[in-house]
Amino acid sequence: MPYRNPHAAPRAGALTSRRSSGKPTLRTPILRAGLAAVAGLLTLTVPASWTPVSASPGYASAGSSVTSSSTPYLPEPTGPHPVGATSLWLKDTSRPDPWVPSAKSRELMVSLWYPARSESGRRAPYVTPKESELILKGKGVTGVPSDVLSRTRTHAFSGAEPAGRAHTLPLVVLSPGFTDPRSSLTALAEELASRGYVVAGIDHTYETFATTFPDGRLATCAACELEGVDDFGEKAVKNRAVDVSFVIDRLTGPRARWKGTSLIDASRIAMAGTSLGGASVAETMLKDSRVRAGINMDGLMFAPIPASGVARPFLFLGQPLHRPGGEDATWDRDWAHLTGWKRWLVVAGAVHPSFSDYDLLAQQIGVDLGSELAGSRSVDITRRYVRAFFDLHLGGKPQPLLDRPSVRYPEVGFCSPETKTCT
Repeated sequence: MPYRNPHAAPRAGALTSRRSSGKPTLRTPILRAGLAAVAGLLTLTVPASWTPVSASPGYASAGSSVTSSSTPYLPEPTGPHPVGATSLWLKDTSRPDPWVPSAKSRELMVSLWYPARSESGRRAPYVTPKESELILKGKGVTGVPSDVLSRTRTHAFSGAEPAGRAHTLPLVVLSPGFTDPRSSLTALAEELASRGYVVAGIDHTYETFATTFPDGRLATCAACELEGVDDFGEKAVKNRAVDVSFVIDRLTGPRARWKGTSLIDASRIAMAGTSLGGASVAETMLKDSRVRAGINMDGLMFAPIPASGVARPFLFLGQPLHRPGGEDATWDRDWAHLTGWKRWLVVAGAVHPSFSDYDLLAQQIGVDLGSELAGSRSVDITRRYVRAFFDLHLGGKPQPLLDRPSVRYPEVGFCSPETKTCT
């Protein structure tokens, strides 16, 4: 099915609207998928271009506009452990790259976040200045310093010594949205690591605006040139499933590439992703039985779950466009084929980037994405519900938060596809 780049420049006819604050918000369709088996042409609408807004007094008072000299920052993780971070350069020589066939091996950059023995060393960088420039350019951002994302303050310490007992730490694999780098899920990764998880974030090479390899090569989004091709989304999902399995092999198998690999409990592995990364979770679970539980955060299900189903725990977490009977019919279609523990949650006021770092960071650099989740609220909600899911299904700890609506998180609705309601 055709896939439309969520960060493409807006086309003619894009709708410009105003929220109650009076700030302009640019919206345009981002995904048009031919779903003949369900409802024909499907359109999901989210901001297509990150356009800085004027720093009006009202906007500045909400904490959403910053000066060009400000330093973006992620909220501190809430767990008891210091967080370490490192990167791995992995090469799968068993297959050529699916987007650049002349590359005879599939090369991946992977970030690891993990519990650390102490807070020592320098803070892990968010992205390089060049990566920041290419990400902002790809998203259509103008009027902010090109290196602003590279200034983002993180909380993990580069190369810190891993902590934990052998074979006790669960592993969570994170897959970002199409064109987004692995760093876009740093706030979530740091939170999970502070709570005792090893987290692996994958750059799916040539699907991002910028991936830098240790030898200095920089790969850009070759797949963006193919996104209008029929079945692009399904091809991308299937490719990501192979990427994830390869990364799990290199973290848990006999050819493990990380010095802390002995800490990982290979019987407790799970996956979460945003957008295309979220759409890839069920496909990965179908292909790899090691992945015990999965979360799709705001991703259209490009590859339908077969009638045989997925019997392991699964969570849908998204913006209101994904409510039952809403504009994305793929969650309705696949719900019945999730035959294990499952929940369907939607977050009022969220937009597509709300399940990554970018809702928060956009507000900090003065860009309006249309989100109604002020400040760090999008990160707080995502962290809390994702952690509850993994604590339940990898840690066996009861999580009442996942059983009913919470007064602490009134934005989160529990959805019933049978009644097409979210309460």
